[in-house]
Amino acid sequence: MPILHDNPYESLSFAIEDLKSKGYEFDFNQKEKHLECPQNEKHYNPEDFTITHTYRFEGMSSTDDNSVLYGIEAADGTKGLLVDAYGVYADSLSPEMIEKFRVEYEDPDKV
Repeated sequence: MPILHDNPYESLSFAIEDLKSKGYEFDFNQKEKHLECPQNEKHYNPEDFTITHTYRFEGMSSTDDNSVLYGIEAADGTKGLLVDAYGVYADSLSPEMIEKFRVEYEDPDKV
């Protein structure tokens, strides 16, 4: 299960900038059963990657603006980021992907 880190960042854009400076250069897209990385044209199954950073951001104007940033490292050394809204795609993910991203789907008041 990914570890929810204390969030030292003022905004999502600052977090992205900082993690990119630490080598998280690729972008990941969440699919039903895997992550895809358009830059290297690879797919990563849940067992092929580790979530190394997890930060939540809550929108000031609306709860619809809530998002989570994942720092991800694949088994092949690819490091990148995934930005997603809280639980938006939960219904379209396989059980394995939901388990991998479980922190995203917990009730934020219980975390």
